[in-house]
Amino acid sequence: MQAPEGGFDYRTRVPAASLRPMVELLWYARGTISYRRERIAPTGSTVALIVLGDPIIERADDGRGPETVSDLGLLIGPHDRPIVNEPTGETHALGIVCTPVGCEATLGVAPGRIRGRVVTLGDHWAGAAELRDRLLDVDDPERMLELVEANLAVAAGPMSPRLERTARAVALLEADPTTPVATIAALVGVSHGYLDREFRRTVGIGPRALARLLRVRRLLEAIDVRSGIDWADQAAALGWADQAHLIRDFRRHTGVTPTRYVRAQLASLGPDELPQAAGFVPDAPG
Repeated sequence: MQAPEGGFDYRTRVPAASLRPMVELLWYARGTISYRRERIAPTGSTVALIVLGDPIIERADDGRGPETVSDLGLLIGPHDRPIVNEPTGETHALGIVCTPVGCEATLGVAPGRIRGRVVTLGDHWAGAAELRDRLLDVDDPERMLELVEANLAVAAGPMSPRLERTARAVALLEADPTTPVATIAALVGVSHGYLDREFRRTVGIGPRALARLLRVRRLLEAIDVRSGIDWADQAAALGWADQAHLIRDFRRHTGVTPTRYVRAQLASLGPDELPQAAGFVPDAPG
């Protein structure tokens, strides 16, 4: 999506098939948000943020984590609580959203080391500074996205058998997050305990935590805050025992109740922004 002239320019790029097992999405953003800060629900993976403009402040654990600020970039580790994002001025940045298994092969970072944390990008990804310098010499956002993809394609290492096995398990959870972890383990040929340990090493969070997160993410992408939402129906459709269990998981992953999530989005985001804003909770009253 490209915002109208003078608005917030947000664009996405799905990488080529060869890179897709490791990188889910690339994005470009430039503009100024109309509110002070926002919560961003977790994606189940590591996100690298290359800052090209004013510094950005981020805090993990729904704002309870330490303040991390950088004018070069930030690395958001795998987590199951929202990140609080607070630009200090105009946002001008590119993002690399790894797949749950892609952080190690793409960025050379073991996700378990940065689980639940936000750290400075340059301290963990050796190629960050050089790539940022190259991006600063480019004016066209689409060309910037192409440049990031090309850089990742060259730098990415091969998918090891461990990564491929975990990727199969992740795909099974993505297909049906309600599948018991023991069933997933059997389907990929390992024990429940082995799969749990492999997830924590390769994904950074356990399979049960990822399953809960994927279910909330599916819900956030499915609902339209501009229309009436029957939360009980959503709970039944996506495998929650009841509406109360949906609300519990929703609040854990977004930081707010479903009602407040809808209110915050409607109060701060325009009609063109809402389709791209699943999981974003603007700092709005109420």
